[in-house]
Amino acid sequence: NVAENYGVLLALYAMMQVIFAPLLGRWSDRIGRRPVLLLSLLGATLDYALMATASVVWVLYLGRLIAGITGATGAVAASTIADVTPEESRTHWFGMMGACFGGGMIAGPVIGGFAGQLSVQAPFMFAAAINGLAFLVSLFILHETHNANQVSDELKNETINETTSSIREMISPLSGLLVVFFIIQLIGQIPATLWVLFGEERFAWDGVMVGVSLAVFGLTHALFQGLAAGFIAKHLGERKAIAVGILADGCGLFLLAVITQSWMVWPVLLLLACGGITLPALQGIISVRVGQVAQGQLQGVLTSLTHLTGVIGPLVFAFLYSATRETWNGWVWIIGCGL
Repeated sequence: NVAENYGVLLALYAMMQVIFAPLLGRWSDRIGRRPVLLLSLLGATLDYALMATASVVWVLYLGRLIAGITGATGAVAASTIADVTPEESRTHWFGMMGACFGGGMIAGPVIGGFAGQLSVQAPFMFAAAINGLAFLVSLFILHETHNANQVSDELKNETINETTSSIREMISPLSGLLVVFFIIQLIGQIPATLWVLFGEERFAWDGVMVGVSLAVFGLTHALFQGLAAGFIAKHLGERKAIAVGILADGCGLFLLAVITQSWMVWPVLLLLACGGITLPALQGIISVRVGQVAQGQLQGVLTSLTHLTGVIGPLVFAFLYSATRETWNGWVWIIGCGL
């Protein structure tokens, strides 16, 4: 039952994030970013420590449950950026944050792979140690960025029902932008779900080629987010930056559907990486629409939507790929292009 338990563990974490990320984001608006970030890092440290020492399956579930409920690192980091940056430069800094996450996605598997040579438990021990170090750095170095004087008495004394009502009220005027955000994140689940299978079937790639292609994409994607997103938004504006990113991503997805030679993948990866400027620009626009006292709530909602695509996307796109691969295995990319 390894595959079943693995799938449930991933889904459990994602579903807890879908439910609790907006609540934790709102909590950071009430009590400050720093306490919520410390709670999140402590939860992640405990999760990986439990996974490193677990001898029964239910302990793994407990760890993932704790991490999912307390996991607000991304939301609080984005809220902190909104606290300390002017509106016109948020796209740049959201892009830098995305680049940092991308760098972690590249370095993490490498560290985990080497640690796994030591023992099965070693990768989790390393992860617990890194999260513990981040907790200590945040505890002793990080300063609070959220101005408590801006928090009203009503917000400080807000009940859970009032919190959920506040989240709904915030979502309503942003619904169009949030739908676009959800779709862009959902499209990102296509390569995340199917890249290995597609590379093996279309180009007869082995594990090394799959790994190299993922590393190249991750590196170029991080560079575009960290360096190009802010530059393009500054000179063209956020709306045009979003249009450029969506156009590049759509062209890349279409080309993936029709290319037949392995070498053709590399220029296509540059187009897909250019599509990475979309999310920072979109996040910048949405952030400006919300007042400073609700940035945590907003970033929590965005985190929730991101993890919701992580639950829905793999199921939907794996099913579509399985249903169409016998006729033509490029249909799923055409669907992504349409989205």
